Amino acid sequence: MYFIKKCLLPLGLLYLASPLWSQEDLVSFWQPSISVNYKVAPGYEHNFSLSKRSFTYQDSEWQLNVRQLDLVHFSKFTLLDNQSVGLGIQYRFNKVFESGKANELRLTQQYNITFRPRIVRFGHRIRSEQRIFNLRTIHRFRYRFALDRPLIGEKLDIGEPYFVGTLESVLSVGRSQSPQYDQRIGLNIGWLLSQKGKIQAGFEYRREDFTTAGEDLLFFNTTLVLSL
Repeated sequence: MYFIKKCLLPLGLLYLASPLWSQEDLVSFWQPSISVNYKVAPGYEHNFSLSKRSFTYQDSEWQLNVRQLDLVHFSKFTLLDNQSVGLGIQYRFNKVFESGKANELRLTQQYNITFRPRIVRFGHRIRSEQRIFNLRTIHRFRYRFALDRPLIGEKLDIGEPYFVGTLESVLSVGRSQSPQYDQRIGLNIGWLLSQKGKIQAGFEYRREDFTTAGEDLLFFNTTLVLSL
């Protein structure tokens, strides 16, 4: 019964937010990904990931059309037990799936700090990004607050589920364009499959450019994480 109540919490929050998703400008996606973590040395590790984003709902129609493919590499350096910095590079393939769209090269710089006063772990992440296209560069600044906790007991054991919630604010600026402000909310349930693997699934709602007309985006994300 305790586990059921914990699982119903994120589903209830999604239900309360559902009026936001019923608008005509809603676009939804399915985004599966696989991520591999590789520890190079004490305090230094690599992360490689591959993800695909497909339309599931657009222009008031259900569909399943691929929009983009992302290849990402990240290097993380641990400063203290609860702090790290990271550098990332990403290449997004858009052009092959949507005519008129340009591919993107993205560079990322990151600082992350976490706290675990009791059962719940809290995290703060600050990122700066340079989104490089053929004719322009967009600079993006992101702050994310996250929390996670086991759904059974006080300690996460193999075979048990956990909950992750995120809230992120994004500012995008560039030459000859007005600043764009985005807000993102994510709710996910994960399972620790083994010491070297876990799987996670959930929803993320994004309100893009909310100071103007904006757009509502809903993502269903599924992720397999492997640690070597």
